[in-house]
Parts: sequence; C-alpha cells; structure tokens
Amino acid sequence: MSQTCNYCSKNEALNNLMIEIGQLRVSTLFLFREQTYKGRCIVALNEHHSEFFHLSQEMQDAYMRDIAQVASAIERAFKPDKINYGAFGDTMPHVHFHVVPKYKDGYTWGKMFEMNPPDNKQLTEEEYGEIIHLLKQQL
Repeated sequence: MSQTCNYCSKNEALNNLMIEIGQLRVSTLFLFREQTYKGRCIVALNEHHSEFFHLSQEMQDAYMRDIAQVASAIERAFKPDKINYGAFGDTMPHVHFHVVPKYKDGYTWGKMFEMNPPDNKQLTEEEYGEIIHLLKQQL
C-alpha cells in the first residue's frame, strides 16, 4: 500500500473522481463521476502494484475475471455497441482499468475514448445512484 496513491488511501481526490460501488475478487469497482460514456467504470486492483505484469499468474487471472464481470454487467445494464478498455497509469501508477461503454453515433465512436471529455458530464447523486443500482443488479 502506498500512502501517496489515491486508490490505496481512498482520499478526497479519489472520491472527487469516482464512487466506490463494491468489492470483486481482487479489485474494487468504481463508477467514474464523469459520465459522457454512460456506465463508465474503473476496476482497481486492491493491492498496490504499478504494473500488471508484476502480478502473479493467479492474481492476473482473478483480476481479468473481475474486469470481464464488470464489462458483462455494463453490457447487460446499458446495451452499449462496444466496450473499450484502458490501462494507463502515468499519473496514477496503480493497476486499474477503465471499462468504457461506447455507443454508435455517440461521443468519440470509432476513436479512442477521451479520459477527460471537455463537457465533463457530471450527474446528480440520484442519477449516480440509478446507474450504480443497475450495475449491482447485473453483477
């Protein structure tokens, strides 16, 4: 665990970016507050590692199962045309994947999703709650 890591410390900066939904096998599921891509989530490994390949094979397998479970829940809940995945971490070096539903004729269809879309679509607490409820029903 790194005290300077937002995911490990679960600090205010993390809470400003995402809402914790719950625990999976070896990771935590978060709803990204910026919802240009309806249903966009983050699956963050519970243990602090900066690189996926540093994980044991068992941990890699369990983590990818978590990501697949989340993607499947997003597909059932929101019916996207495609799901994009992103693992970056330059500025937040903790293993985490963005799981981003994309919709035909929607924002950036046919291109890589934008990390921080210019419109910065924030929702009401009630709207976040509805999305979280739909995801939990499908998990």
